[in-house]
Amino acid sequence: MSNKMWGGRFASGPDAIMEEINASIDFDRHLYRQDIQASKAHAAMLAQQGIITADDASKISQGLDTILSEIESGKLEFRRALEDIHMNVESRLSELVGPAAGRLHTARSRNDQVATDFRLWMRASVDALDLALADYQKALAEKAFAHAGTVMPGFTHLQTAQPVTFGHHLLAYVEMAARDRGRFKDARLRANESPLGAAALAGTGFPIDREMTALALGFDRPMANSIDAVSDRDFVLEALAAASITAMHLSRFAEEIVIWTSPLAGLVKLSDKFTTGSSIMPQKRNPDAAELVRAKTGRIVGALTALLIVMKGLPLAYAKDMQEDKEGAMDAIHALSLCIAAMAGMVRDLEPDKARMRAAAGDGYSTATDLADWLVRELKLPFREAHHITGRIVASASEKNLLLHEMPLAAMQAIEPRITEAVRAGLSVDNSVKGRVSQGGTAPDNVRREAERWLKLLK
Repeated sequence: MSNKMWGGRFASGPDAIMEEINASIDFDRHLYRQDIQASKAHAAMLAQQGIITADDASKISQGLDTILSEIESGKLEFRRALEDIHMNVESRLSELVGPAAGRLHTARSRNDQVATDFRLWMRASVDALDLALADYQKALAEKAFAHAGTVMPGFTHLQTAQPVTFGHHLLAYVEMAARDRGRFKDARLRANESPLGAAALAGTGFPIDREMTALALGFDRPMANSIDAVSDRDFVLEALAAASITAMHLSRFAEEIVIWTSPLAGLVKLSDKFTTGSSIMPQKRNPDAAELVRAKTGRIVGALTALLIVMKGLPLAYAKDMQEDKEGAMDAIHALSLCIAAMAGMVRDLEPDKARMRAAAGDGYSTATDLADWLVRELKLPFREAHHITGRIVASASEKNLLLHEMPLAAMQAIEPRITEAVRAGLSVDNSVKGRVSQGGTAPDNVRREAERWLKLLK
């Protein structure tokens, strides 16, 4: 038989495969809170405007509260034949309150209904992600403060470059997360407009009050154009774009954790909380949490790409293609939530091997730039000339299999006669990081101040 919700035009029901491809209840059931919230606001507005009676509005509201309770307790069985969350709720409402339920859909369409529900869901999700990112930042800042003076190798091209502090390295991810939160904030701002009342695409002839429903649902304003209101999915794309960049940042850190925990590097250790073993090799401790964060970035970026491809060929206004906006996005937001929580947990759990870090920081002639800077500062050489002289000294040290600070003064003076014993003070990794006092530099005092600043902001 035809679907009683929209079947007046149809004499028979859909083919089984049509029902299968058309149903969205398997994933849009997650919108039940938002669907009920928006329906209550719509019913209250209809009554306020005299479009339905106050008695009908009261019955609708009470019935929706009952449905909410039934869903949350697991008592309501969703039916795929009813396609989506909207029709499942409306069908149950009809069973509970009778003809009054049929008046709820006055002056709205599933087009503006789903757009409203999904905006509410995405808004709540973005708020939750912001809180999670703030906790991640706090974990990073706390660890950075504790290790403001812990020296480690800084890398470019994954080659030892200059000594930095572990705290300084961690604070870089605090800054990244701050930009991530900013992007989500911007996305939320543009998403916070109400499509409700746009109906199918042209608006409605009923004297509705869109300002009332927008206010009731916490939106800043109604959307200005009814066609745009039902056909826009920018709010999903922007959130997924922010999510993709966030996931990319997390993945970069996860990659570093994988490298650092390898016995070849041995710079940090993770406890049993965030590692797993091997089914065959009893000695193994695998950084699986970090690896999974790295991997889940693919599905998050994939959700953004998939929706961009869905939307890029759609004419205005609504098309059923847009049903594909939810499943991937919901999966991506869930995956990102897991990734943020896992990274915050790993940050709090990981412990650096200070001795190994400090030793590695001195490898690869990492204080060569400090030698060049000394030549500029003390001998007043142009930096390019100092760079050339330093390169020759490094080459000589490498031939002798010596570290820079181990080079005999006479050997350095053979290349630049004006070098004095005072140069050695700047060639240790500790003095190197202490000397990087420029704003944003790695000097331990800088790192402590910056970590304290972030911890105050994150209270």
